Amino acid sequence: MTELKNDRFLRALNKEPVDYTPVWMMRQAGRYLPEYRATREKAGSFMDLCMNADLACEVTLQPLERYPLDAAILFSDILTIPDAMGLGLSFEAGEGPKFSNPVRTEADVKKLFVPDPEGELQYVMNAVRTIRRELNGRVPLIGFSGSPWTLATYMVEGGGTKDYAKVKGMMFDRPDLMHKLLETTAKSVASYLNAQIAAGAQAVQIFDTWGGALTPRDYKEFSLRYMQQIVDQLTRTSEGRKVPVILFTKGGGAWLEDMAATGCDALGLDWTVDIGQARARVGDKVALQGNMDPSILYASSERIREEVSSILASYGKGSGHVFNLGHGIHQFVNPEHAGAFIEAVHELSRPYHQ
Repeated sequence: MTELKNDRFLRALNKEPVDYTPVWMMRQAGRYLPEYRATREKAGSFMDLCMNADLACEVTLQPLERYPLDAAILFSDILTIPDAMGLGLSFEAGEGPKFSNPVRTEADVKKLFVPDPEGELQYVMNAVRTIRRELNGRVPLIGFSGSPWTLATYMVEGGGTKDYAKVKGMMFDRPDLMHKLLETTAKSVASYLNAQIAAGAQAVQIFDTWGGALTPRDYKEFSLRYMQQIVDQLTRTSEGRKVPVILFTKGGGAWLEDMAATGCDALGLDWTVDIGQARARVGDKVALQGNMDPSILYASSERIREEVSSILASYGKGSGHVFNLGHGIHQFVNPEHAGAFIEAVHELSRPYHQ
């Protein structure tokens, strides 16, 4: 077991003292970096990049070569599980993900199975093992999955959606069918995340991208209920250290108390929530991660510093804050602006930890 040289991220998630607020960015290994675009071209396709452990490791480490980030996140995709279930994932240029075999009928739901993380999804575990080895204790590695509701949305719609017609149609008309789909998906996510932890992930995040599209009643029944099942099944210690669990529901600011009650260690916040108010609502129950509007990174370095300062002031003194964007970094952001953001967090946060 390699000793961690920088464990601020894990300590902040556990609300332990740190000397500055740790920072990482969702989608930090991605299209805004020219070196990522070069590796992606070399790989041939997005899924070929995900399935090649050495290349997935290369792009995971690229942002760490550029910036003094406090965590690495596995380079993969949230749709690996439905792809492993046989739904036929492809990425169309300019259109995003598509499934050739969407889940629309009772027969489709019955065909679903829990993929073997060291079978159909072994390429992800190989990437985790490779990245951990190459990190050599530099910073912690975050593993992740999509939430059952978010995966179900893609699986039923057959891709992205603006109106949720098919998935909500099934949810309202055949809630029994939707629950069966979500049960299989929740078991799959728990198994997948536990395998990532066994392979070397030191924290895990569940991305509930589409939970914010639900009513409060439906969010609790069709999204939070299944994230709760996953949290209950997760391995919470590994290598003699606690493995923190982060829940992130985009648009989920109304339900922070319910999310905090799942037993997770931290909540990811998008930019529609004031972090100081969120802290007042959840108290010491969980750490908070977030939550700068990613579009601020199109602004000047001075404006970025102002925004960082404002969020730090809102959160206030003490640990329990991991700085992040409120969603993934945008494709056309100048990489120098991301650097200014990270530098500002490290510099301006120190007085809050004295």
